[in-house]
Amino acid sequence: MKEQFPLTGISSVAMHTCNTENDAHAHITPIYATSTFVFDTAEQGMERFKSIDKEKIYSRWGNPTFKAAEDTIAALEAFGLQDDFGKPLQLKALLHASGQAAMTTLFMSNLKSGDTILSHFSLYGGTYELFHKVLEQTGINTIIADLRDLNIVEDTIKKNPSIKLVHIETPANPTIQCVDIEAVTKIAKQHQLIVSVDNTFATPYLQQPFKYGVDFVFHSTTKFLNGHGTAIGGVLIGKDIDLMKTKVWKWHALLGGNSNAFDAFLLSMGMKTLELRMERHCHNAMEVASYLEAHDSVAQVNYTGLTSHPDYYISMKQMKHPGALMSFELKGGLEAGKQFIDKLQMCVRAVSLGTVDTLISHPASMTHFSVPREERIKFGITDGLIRVSVGIENVADILNDFEQALNL
Repeated sequence: MKEQFPLTGISSVAMHTCNTENDAHAHITPIYATSTFVFDTAEQGMERFKSIDKEKIYSRWGNPTFKAAEDTIAALEAFGLQDDFGKPLQLKALLHASGQAAMTTLFMSNLKSGDTILSHFSLYGGTYELFHKVLEQTGINTIIADLRDLNIVEDTIKKNPSIKLVHIETPANPTIQCVDIEAVTKIAKQHQLIVSVDNTFATPYLQQPFKYGVDFVFHSTTKFLNGHGTAIGGVLIGKDIDLMKTKVWKWHALLGGNSNAFDAFLLSMGMKTLELRMERHCHNAMEVASYLEAHDSVAQVNYTGLTSHPDYYISMKQMKHPGALMSFELKGGLEAGKQFIDKLQMCVRAVSLGTVDTLISHPASMTHFSVPREERIKFGITDGLIRVSVGIENVADILNDFEQALNL
């Protein structure tokens, strides 16, 4: 394939990165629904097995449809960034069956028994449970601290030499707290630690953690990257290409968390409209947050686009826009929250996030049900907290639905 001129817009990258050549000359990368691939000769088979790019051997190891999605995500995270030599940053992505599978590969390929993870105290419930119910049994421990306080970060690392990896989820789920990626990474690198960032809420359109020197970025592709709620998936992206193609890939393949061609195809299709969707998501979210903050029934709104949020300035520093996620608490607490959710007519009562429609959930009884109540409360996930993933509907209709539902 001839070399292409540099693309200057992120929508162009999302649409054209995976338009790779294929045997049928299809406009869109086909769905390669096959478990295995044939070899024309014994020598070709030997060459494929010797290569560290195992795209056409067996679909647990790789698949052209996976690769189209992987290359697009890597290009989005690297868009406009340079490496230490001033050249365009090159990244490697590995597509997984789910976000949990990608996160498992991240930790299992980089840590061993006796190592410790340092992470923030507001986390997705599945991440919290992975730390405390799975990794602990392998001898990998976790320290949860407020990573927004850099003195705590420095002190915790110095007091715990077993810490090998710092995992940042920003914006965090569901409190929308933001951690300063650049500042925490700088401290971590002074102690030769690995840094990973969950970029699910922000997407590479709003935030690019590799800009600040992190080692790995993780996404639940189920969310904004797919954008339509049609497929489960996860991706792990790394800047050490050799490591990603060898040790990290080996753990990925042996753990068996590979994606499938249908979900990878849907992900590739969804990413083509990422910029358009995110622009509308963000516009609507700002309108909804401003409306909620001014409403008499609302006690608090957690949205970093509001100057009332304690992490407003961190968000403005590292994000193009605060994004589409927010949470809020009604003055009437849990019962008022239940009444509000029950009265919604257009907005959708569902877990997950990042779909084109507005999704409303109650973390305490849904996504964080398995987190002990005392831990939830300490993390800011109160009984009456409501999380909103603002969709791309006409914003007037979202506000009208909220208005009638808040008429408690």
